Amino acid sequence: MNINNYLLAIVLITGSICPMTLAAQPHSEFDKAMTPFIVEEIASGLGVTWGMSFLDSDRILYTQRRGAVGILNIDTNTSVAVSGVPEVLSEGQGGLLDVAIQPGYLPGDWIYFTYSKEVAGQGVTVLARARLENNRLADWTDIVITNSASGTSRHFGSRIAFDDSGHLFFTVGDRGHRPNGQDTTTHAGSVLRVNLDGSVPDNNPFVGKPGVLSEIWSYGHRNPQGIAFDRKTKRLWINEHGPRGGDEINLILPGRNYGWPLVSHGKEYWGPLAVGEAKYKPGIEAARKVYIPSIAPSSLLLYTGEAFAHWRGSLLSGALTLTHLNRVTLDSQGDVVSEERLLESMNMRIRQVIQSPEGWLYLATDDGMILRLRPRE
Repeated sequence: MNINNYLLAIVLITGSICPMTLAAQPHSEFDKAMTPFIVEEIASGLGVTWGMSFLDSDRILYTQRRGAVGILNIDTNTSVAVSGVPEVLSEGQGGLLDVAIQPGYLPGDWIYFTYSKEVAGQGVTVLARARLENNRLADWTDIVITNSASGTSRHFGSRIAFDDSGHLFFTVGDRGHRPNGQDTTTHAGSVLRVNLDGSVPDNNPFVGKPGVLSEIWSYGHRNPQGIAFDRKTKRLWINEHGPRGGDEINLILPGRNYGWPLVSHGKEYWGPLAVGEAKYKPGIEAARKVYIPSIAPSSLLLYTGEAFAHWRGSLLSGALTLTHLNRVTLDSQGDVVSEERLLESMNMRIRQVIQSPEGWLYLATDDGMILRLRPRE
């Protein structure tokens, strides 16, 4: 029996997941299986924890979609609230979204956030930054207020990734308006690249080109909620929600069109008709992986740790609809080799997965839990 079935048995017997039972008292029958990891609950009751990032080896800074920020001490399993969060548009899929901390972070450095904000009665996706001072966010500044206004409360994106040369990428969904995917006069439906102060790099692909906003790095996206930069290969990856079927993993190249809504593997919500004109089309970048049926991917991590050495180089994402941890193996060319679905029987909507300094995994679920995945000792 694998660890998933063991966890399900614990849930059925006790009504909860008991980290002490999982870590210290596994049944002898499951010892024989030698499953490679142990799952522990380290926090609960947090609501929808949308973003997480390590401040240091002991503390995770996390965002709650309703508009709150906290710090979780993973040694004591205790949280403290962080003040100084501005008002957010917490409606539908909007709210306080991602939080990202650069590698090599030192106290007093900038911390980056994305969130939805009301502008002239409509919601937009915003990139902001602030400094953490004594459990308070100081100097909060909106550095990119995107041109992505929509009357819907859908498809804000939004995840953040840093490259290794002083730039920041963040994603914006099509805002529930399909034509935005092919409209380069809006930031909606795009991956954006900016400098760390929000200004536009001179070498962005559309700088100086009429009819295209200069922050755009790629376009033709539906609702990308995962992004990861591979510092070894310099590849940028995203995952995004398709319609009914057709979730995608895409390798992002500058200036390229990823097709939405002209190209899709999904179907309409209201009937068995294909969305768009085709599944593939000349001049449009094809997805590296398509999920049918949809798994509803949220967050994306390129695993680089030592703790699970055989996972190194894999893409890991949470699945909201099909409730599992998704692992995709890549070859040296960036092509998908295989897929593995972990923790399916826990039946939890996994919102984000991050990697600790020692290579353990921390998962946030939509029912307010933070779980730790670590190797069996």
